[in-house]
Amino acid sequence: MRWQGRRASTRVDDRRGMRLPGGRSAGIGCGGLLIVIVLTMLLGGDPRQILQILGGLESVSVDQPGAGGGGSPGGVPGAPADELGQFAAVVLADTEDTWNELLAGSRVQYREPTLVLFSGMVDSACGFNSAAVGPFYCPPDGSVYVDLSFFDELERRFGAPGDFAQAYVIAHEVGHHVQNVLGISDQVRRMQQAAGAQEEVNALSVRLELQADCLAGVWGHHAERRGLLETGDLEEGMRAAAAIGDDRIQSRTQGYVVPESFTHGSSDQRVEWFERGFASGNPDACATFG
Repeated sequence: MRWQGRRASTRVDDRRGMRLPGGRSAGIGCGGLLIVIVLTMLLGGDPRQILQILGGLESVSVDQPGAGGGGSPGGVPGAPADELGQFAAVVLADTEDTWNELLAGSRVQYREPTLVLFSGMVDSACGFNSAAVGPFYCPPDGSVYVDLSFFDELERRFGAPGDFAQAYVIAHEVGHHVQNVLGISDQVRRMQQAAGAQEEVNALSVRLELQADCLAGVWGHHAERRGLLETGDLEEGMRAAAAIGDDRIQSRTQGYVVPESFTHGSSDQRVEWFERGFASGNPDACATFG
């Protein structure tokens, strides 16, 4: 990506290296713990119990409102000084340009999210969260949370290297913020609460995640139009989308696939919806609930 020298967002809250309330240090890595969490979820367990044991945490909720408090005090505001932090701030700024443009004149005003960078563990309005859950969006505080060490995991463990693969991850979480602004997230949560079976709840979650993939693709379309993308960047994004499909993760961790338990979509689905958004550049193309 041609990101150097471009505008960096000031809506970055850098909490890396901060200590959490109660003296807990934000220093747990996401390597082996990530696998433990994934295995626990696939086997029907509650990953919150693992986190409670390891860190004395309260409830953890990803992409959902939680029972936690209002979040910890902010870290260092503005664009970080290190290269990876600057890259994340530039990607965030470009998503701001895209969604301010696309939602201008619509029935809602786009409220730009905050990107919180943390290391190991973080306190949010969704409760205490570990890097083991990966990047996440918290609707109550309108913030995207990313432990940048996840990008190492994306390359080393999931086989999806490249800066546009990393940008796709951020854009996907910003896609969840767009859903929140448009009221889609609340509608889906109400539908899930009314659902009669866990399979139906999971299916709605998949549709929500695939729509966020599509919205990430919409951003990619406009980023290419502004000259950010280089040859091979689109393939990096598609590789990342495929690498974190439910079927691929289940196959790697347990040796077989259970489609009814999918919460994010298969590799093919994630690539398909990302490509749809990228090809059209139009959020109307992201009708996963249609």
